[in-house]
Amino acid sequence: MKFIKRLFIGLALGILVVIPGLSTGTLAVIFNVYDGLIQIITPNVKKIIKEWKFWLPLVIGGVAGLAFISKIVTAAYDKYPFPITWFFMGVIAGSLPLLYGRMKPASFKTQSFMRTKALPAPAPLICAAIALAVMIVMAVFSPDEGVTVYTEITPRLFALLALAGAFSAIAMIIPGISGAFLLLLIGLYRTVIQSVSSFNIPLLIPFALGILAGLLAGAAFVRFLLSKAPSETYGAVFGLVAGSIAVLYPGGLGAGSTAVISLICFFAGAVISFLLGWKKN
Repeated sequence: MKFIKRLFIGLALGILVVIPGLSTGTLAVIFNVYDGLIQIITPNVKKIIKEWKFWLPLVIGGVAGLAFISKIVTAAYDKYPFPITWFFMGVIAGSLPLLYGRMKPASFKTQSFMRTKALPAPAPLICAAIALAVMIVMAVFSPDEGVTVYTEITPRLFALLALAGAFSAIAMIIPGISGAFLLLLIGLYRTVIQSVSSFNIPLLIPFALGILAGLLAGAAFVRFLLSKAPSETYGAVFGLVAGSIAVLYPGGLGAGSTAVISLICFFAGAVISFLLGWKKN
């Protein structure tokens, strides 16, 4: 039974990997597998093999979810860019109450973060403000993710995909941060999604190598931050996630009925994301 349960959890995690704004780390916390995942991300091969009953169904489900949803996301972006983008923005907005609660030390001791009325300490607020400012600056000066989709590997693209994979893996480890969002930010999101959808192995190899390196290098650092300064860490996470709304903003709602659909998608995404946090395990 545990195998089947973790298989479906892995499926959900794999789906979230390709959706900007949705954090696989947050969902791992909700499904109560986050601590286990952090502990097995290690160069210790014996430890990994010993825990195969835990991670194998998650990996199988994750690969299945990734392969399935990538095709849907690629097609949806091409046909409905405004509603899909506004849905992602709603998902981000809906996750902010959960992240805000994690900025307050008391929220780590209660299941209902909305009941924690005390304001965060100054340090987490400062971290949040700095991270938010960074994201706003990036939103102003970063180029549009654009329509360029790379299909052929070059030495420069190999290096970029490896770095993108590493940073995305580190981002996925941190609850609240979306690895897919970082790909959007640096302009490689659609390239990676298209590569997964079409099984473009030459492009997937450097990205996979980067993910492996990022997981190994980032897991220990993330464990250290979350254990030594959880409120400050989540303060920075809150600022990064809130600022990502400005980065994703598509410049409008779209024309005619598209604007109405975009607003509906925004509120739907916000409700879904908020309920995921509210039903935190």
